[in-house]
Amino acid sequence: MATDETEEDRKLPPDVRLDSLERRLERVQQQEAERTRKAQPNPTNRIWQQMFSHLVGAPAGGGIIGWGLDSVFGTFPTFFLLMLFVGFGVGVVNVMRISKTPPGAGS
Repeated sequence: MATDETEEDRKLPPDVRLDSLERRLERVQQQEAERTRKAQPNPTNRIWQQMFSHLVGAPAGGGIIGWGLDSVFGTFPTFFLLMLFVGFGVGVVNVMRISKTPPGAGS
């Protein structure tokens, strides 16, 4: 016998006590499952985060590469501006590609 049982439960027939224990156990398991449930990520958040990162990251990366090339060849701002616009174009193409992909497809 468990130590936390009440006298009232001990007087009941074994089947009723077992049913009572199963109901209490099920209720506690449901409460625990609800408490530890993880929130499902929203696929829309992933899409806008990808679009934002491409629209910001591609021009920034192009600008950094252009700045590096300008430093090597001493032609500032020629390569900087050229690579900045190329990066912007790459970002727009990537956003168009992402927008055509269904939300559940791919990673």
